[in-house]
Amino acid sequence: MSSPRTIRPNPGFDAGILLLPPCWLGTVRRAAIAAVASAAVFPFLPTPAVAAAVEPAPHSPAEPHQVPAADVSPAQGSPAEDFDQLAKAYDAFRLTVYPEYALRRGVKDRAGELTDTSLAGVHKRRAGAATILEALREIDVDALPAADKLDHALLVRELALSEEGFKFNAWMMPVSGRFGPHQEIAQMGELATFAALDDYESYVKRLLGVPGMLLGTEEVMRAGLRDGVLPPKVTVLQVPAQIEAVRRGLRDALRRPFDAMPRSIGAADRARLLADFEATLPKIDVALALFATFVREEYVPACRESIGASDMKNGRAWYEHQLKVHTTTDRTAEAIHATGLAEVARIRAEMMQVIARTDWHAADPARAALDEDARFAAFIAYLRTDPRFYCRSADELLARYREVCKRIDPKLPALFKTLPRLTYGVREIPRFMAPAQTTAYYQPGSPERGEPGYFYANTYALEQRPTYEFVPLSLHEAVPGHHFQIALAQELEGVREFRKDLDSTAYTEGWALYAERLGIEMGLFGDPYDDFGRLLYEMWRATRLVVDTGIHAFGWSRERAIEFMRTNTALSELNIVNEVDRYIGWPGQATGYKIGELEIRALRAKAEDALGKDFDIRLFHDAILLEGPLPLDVLAQKIDAWIEVEKSRRK
Repeated sequence: MSSPRTIRPNPGFDAGILLLPPCWLGTVRRAAIAAVASAAVFPFLPTPAVAAAVEPAPHSPAEPHQVPAADVSPAQGSPAEDFDQLAKAYDAFRLTVYPEYALRRGVKDRAGELTDTSLAGVHKRRAGAATILEALREIDVDALPAADKLDHALLVRELALSEEGFKFNAWMMPVSGRFGPHQEIAQMGELATFAALDDYESYVKRLLGVPGMLLGTEEVMRAGLRDGVLPPKVTVLQVPAQIEAVRRGLRDALRRPFDAMPRSIGAADRARLLADFEATLPKIDVALALFATFVREEYVPACRESIGASDMKNGRAWYEHQLKVHTTTDRTAEAIHATGLAEVARIRAEMMQVIARTDWHAADPARAALDEDARFAAFIAYLRTDPRFYCRSADELLARYREVCKRIDPKLPALFKTLPRLTYGVREIPRFMAPAQTTAYYQPGSPERGEPGYFYANTYALEQRPTYEFVPLSLHEAVPGHHFQIALAQELEGVREFRKDLDSTAYTEGWALYAERLGIEMGLFGDPYDDFGRLLYEMWRATRLVVDTGIHAFGWSRERAIEFMRTNTALSELNIVNEVDRYIGWPGQATGYKIGELEIRALRAKAEDALGKDFDIRLFHDAILLEGPLPLDVLAQKIDAWIEVEKSRRK
């Protein structure tokens, strides 16, 4: 599942892309480019904050950091050379304007800064996006090699979606119970490497920028208040309590990097750094307290009672845009809703077959005589209440997840020719944010910094975390799901950087859902309860197609959405409520999972049919994974080409 802290899209911002200053072509209007050389767009990362090395003035938006314009020299090369310069400049600029992203890439040029969250920062990014899109459209695409044509088309698509989405103003809603600056702050000590003196000095500088981050975010939220662009109230009710929880644990959370400092840092430097660190805490606490007061007393009361995107100004058009972004297709809400209902019926039939294999079914012959709905409801009630399916401690839950991952690891070479080099681990979701979070998420690692990826599991309300979910969830979040796919993309060689983290929910989440099904071929679902857990998770994603479109296109109430999921899944009550609130606050995103998985399964079936006994699952998975994330239509073209290559190779 997507996390607001990953390099995938942030629900508070429309799909959009990073943006570069002009250091590339003489064919582009150089004056216009220079005017926006400090602008950038990176909405698929959490839009954090301003990099303030000093404390901003009280109650005033922090001053956005100024990005110096890159050198602009007249282009003398071919269209291919010009595009290559543009692509390199694009990457260089996003490293400049998003210092946290750069840090995760191992680039420390701005390691002491945070990203600009102010209104000025937002509008600079938009202006820059329009400029780079114009530059791309002026390139003679017909003169590009085939590989560059694809890269050009993908980058244009990203920027065009960003420009189209900006007008709906969803960027004015940067906070919810699932994401926001308060959650970023609490984890600043975890999402960096601390190996040398300069790492600690940069960390202290980033902490000094936190008040500016909060002020910039508040400025954007106040613009939303002024313009009537507000999220559903139910998605922000928990935010004030979350902020207070962050304040209570602030020192312990942010001090962790100092608990095991490298021996190379001398005693005097250690003492100085600790003193500088301690001096940042009161300022951060005051800023958080002011932010909490604003959210609690001004923002939450003003937020809307309605929940559907269609209730907003131009809401139906925005929702259609979100569906295009997250499914990478032109499918309508009506078509997606119908697909969801068909999948719910298909999966329900498979569930009934698995129920018949369980010891619960065998224990009482009367259960077989129940009609299907009654039998399903009785089985779900059993799953939700029998202690055998629940851990008794957070440590036990995490140990069980780790054990499942160890069972999966040795089975991977039979299905994959190329394995990622980057390792992964299992961690607990921070407790201050766990009540509003879903069951798990994945946090990418960094090959450049030697930092593993992490599968984060929720240990809040253990009676709501059944063990029959552990196998499919591990397959999804860790391997061969998110960690496997994202780490392979990060490790790709000979591809442009933007191709490694292209925004395609349908691909990344579709792959992770497809990965759950690979557990069948790994022999992980011999236990009928684990197999039911697999179907439960597939049903969960099928109901999303129905519920997401129901809420945002067809006027469903929150209660109707909850009841639909309660009736058709075995998810716990807490998980259902959190999931529905997630769909309310992130329109369209949940539809990408099932749409993407169905396409990948269809492509596999097509390849198996075309190649027959010559079909090699390991090579097929390489063909899917080794070009980075792609829109579904481009992925289909790639697999069609791969099939033809395999046919000719085997003649």
